[in-house]
Amino acid sequence: MDNTHYITSDVISIDDVNQIINQGKLIALSDEVKLNIEKCCDYLDHKMLDNETPIYGINTGFGSLYNVKISNENLSKLQENLVKSHACGIGNEVPQEIVKLMLFLKIQSLSYGYSGIQLQTVERLIDFYNHNILPIIYEMGSLGASGDLAPLAHLSLPLLGEGEVYFNGNKVDSSEVLKHFNWKPIVLKSKEGLALLNGTQFMSAYGVFSLIKISKLSYFADLIAAISLEGFDGRLEPFNELIHMVRPHKGQINTAKRVKEFLEDSQIMAHPKKHVQDPYSFRCIPQVHGASKDVFDYATKVFKTEINSVTDNPNIFVESDLIISGGNFHGQPLALTLDFLGIAVAELGSISERRTYQLISGLRDLPPFLVSNPGLNSGFMIPQYTAASIVSQNKQLATPASIDSIVSSNGQEDHVSMGANAATKCLKIVENLERILAIELMNASQAIEFRRPLQSSKFIEMFLKSFREEVPLVSDDRILHYDIEKSITFLQSFQIDDFE
Repeated sequence: MDNTHYITSDVISIDDVNQIINQGKLIALSDEVKLNIEKCCDYLDHKMLDNETPIYGINTGFGSLYNVKISNENLSKLQENLVKSHACGIGNEVPQEIVKLMLFLKIQSLSYGYSGIQLQTVERLIDFYNHNILPIIYEMGSLGASGDLAPLAHLSLPLLGEGEVYFNGNKVDSSEVLKHFNWKPIVLKSKEGLALLNGTQFMSAYGVFSLIKISKLSYFADLIAAISLEGFDGRLEPFNELIHMVRPHKGQINTAKRVKEFLEDSQIMAHPKKHVQDPYSFRCIPQVHGASKDVFDYATKVFKTEINSVTDNPNIFVESDLIISGGNFHGQPLALTLDFLGIAVAELGSISERRTYQLISGLRDLPPFLVSNPGLNSGFMIPQYTAASIVSQNKQLATPASIDSIVSSNGQEDHVSMGANAATKCLKIVENLERILAIELMNASQAIEFRRPLQSSKFIEMFLKSFREEVPLVSDDRILHYDIEKSITFLQSFQIDDFE
């Protein structure tokens, strides 16, 4: 079987990207794409022969230096200088999984044939991807406006034999890797540096990576909430489809349906209830989880559009015989969406912590802090503190980055999106949600044991049995840090498809 994904002009989805990455597929350009890239590059080469007309970024300086004309004999040096001078990233290294995504998305954007880049440059990026040569990129440095300039400069440095990469698990100089494969450094032609550096692939890669994680965590949020509902001896009526059909938000309907399916044939849920109504954190699971799901759907549409777009500048339209300088590199669509996404994820964590709080409160025949001998044992008192501290941090991280802008490049770049900051903090919120849900699962699974001998649904019992193999029941106090870590690992490694 061919393990190669051929990049074509067809639309690609986030699920497609996830499968390509997870299945370890190699990538290659289709003949159609190769032709489009070469056609655009040849057009630009011909256009620049003895051309005296200033064309931004091709034979001029960059940013506020757009009025400085560059002679034809210096066009290659201009592009090389651009890449080197813009490699000003700082801070933590970008996770290697996201760097791999950045490579893929950069190749995808350049493949449409509107960037004037050499075919050999794109194919060298493909070599990096296929050989898992991952440039070292830093989290900080992009304003999310003229594209992700600093991160993409670091992504591009190895093309010149500059900078550092991870290869075979080691951090090495790019020049060593080029020697290893007997590759010569790419000599950039007119406009290539700008094509490489202009673009939204840093923001896009973080957004795609976050959405892939969110898809699984949204499922777990519903499942763990259902277990908490049973542990709290909650009622099933708020999940009746009649309620949701008269307020038919898609996410709300789907959440109620999913939770009911999780709880089908549960003895605990069928057991007569002493109370008439549940707190909001249980009763309003469909409304709160559902609203976040609707945001996830919106964000998925935005990022699908973005990863199928050309985001460098200027754009070259061969058929129209035009080179047009515009602003497709501006990250505003992503910045706003990443902020929205972060808020929606933070809310899943917020309501999860509230359910954890209810479970340890000594209500509905549950012992205080979910241990049989409270007082001597503190039980699950402090994991709720931990969850609360993470929820509070998420509230701080969810403050929108996109409402900020700082003037740069001597006023030429006078409105920026700050989408890169939105991207990095959105991922932190997503990672925090995973921790909060792991703590809720610890509490919910413990609470269920106080409903025995009644059984939950077949599916939930299988899920809990699998969880108990990693995190045993807490009878007496022990170091719960390890349990939290094991719970997080369990959620990360659990394969949903194996149980459905």
